[in-house]
Amino acid sequence: MGTSFLLGGELKVNRIGYGAMRLAAAPEPGFEAGMGHIWRAPVDREAAGAVLRRAVESGVNLIDTADSYALGENEELVAEALAPYGDGVVIATKIGVTRPSPTEWVPVGHPAYLRQQAELSLRRLKLDHIDLLQLHRVDPTVPLADQIGALHQLRAEGKVRHIGLSEVTLDQLREAERITPIASVQNMYNLANRGHEAVVDYTAEHDIAFIPFFPVAGGAHAGPDSPVAAVAAEVGASPAQTALAWLLRRSPTILPIPGTTSLEHLAENIAAAEVTLTDDQFERLSAIV
Repeated sequence: MGTSFLLGGELKVNRIGYGAMRLAAAPEPGFEAGMGHIWRAPVDREAAGAVLRRAVESGVNLIDTADSYALGENEELVAEALAPYGDGVVIATKIGVTRPSPTEWVPVGHPAYLRQQAELSLRRLKLDHIDLLQLHRVDPTVPLADQIGALHQLRAEGKVRHIGLSEVTLDQLREAERITPIASVQNMYNLANRGHEAVVDYTAEHDIAFIPFFPVAGGAHAGPDSPVAAVAAEVGASPAQTALAWLLRRSPTILPIPGTTSLEHLAENIAAAEVTLTDDQFERLSAIV
């Protein structure tokens, strides 16, 4: 199992990246648990920056953010902590989702809007080009060809190096590939959520990065009496590390981006790359649905 991957066939990234979405303030007062997240930047920006810097110092060189996280403040946090970026640091961001309120995530795929958001991301991230620009969600009201065409134009202008997609079906991925090269797909995928198996297999076959968001799912499958806990005990790792190790074994093009606000958990996540599963352990985990 390789520990690195050539994103877009040229950008060498270590296979465990960092997802910056978690760097946000607590939910707005009055919202139910799980609602209203990622609306404002964290109060302690220095602590957030320390996590980002430690990630890079520890060898993480794929940082993922989005223009919709905290209305652009998440991108600003990344730049505050890491710009000017060191050699080999790959910055990925996403465009194409608006935030009318703390609980709404609304896709907008009008080409002019996508191009505008890319320009704003460039400013906030303090970049002259974006290494990986991802369409955050497909807007069902706009032809996919128009949305991908806008990203392709940005790439032709030198403002974007590689193009990715998020939460897409296999048919949508294939349609996009007919317009422009696709370097990555970022879909929800983990031990408990396997709805994109076909996309995982396709990306592995075609050397496309598959970036699973929410790579470590909670719930009963990770409880103290679960198969995950049993395998974790066998390999001397935590359940979270074991779940990440399963992802790394599942496909050579999978690049998990676990997010955290804790330096301790950051170190734990990065160390998952050193966890080795036997064939039997991998199959036992794979049987979890």
